[in-house]
Amino acid sequence: MIDVDKLKIKVGKAEVTTGGVLRSDGSSARNKTGGWRAMRPVTDRNVCVACGLCWAICPEGCIHKGDDGKFGADLDYCKGCGICAAECPVKAITMVKEEK
Repeated sequence: MIDVDKLKIKVGKAEVTTGGVLRSDGSSARNKTGGWRAMRPVTDRNVCVACGLCWAICPEGCIHKGDDGKFGADLDYCKGCGICAAECPVKAITMVKEEK
């Protein structure tokens, strides 16, 4: 464990902590981040050709391969950026308004 007090320095009259200090393990598995999404991706599995491009470009890493070999977003972590839909070569992914 890092001693946070050893990372503090004086800047003028202020004391600041240097570096990025996490006071916990920072696990995103417990912090589902899809709750603030306004749009969500929906994959038409009849159109999807399982190329994996959506998986490769997802900045959140929330696209997963299903048992059928096709890909879809884990909506617990998807933030709805729409990159997957914009880049899908066969337009199998559409963004739809999130319903609460």
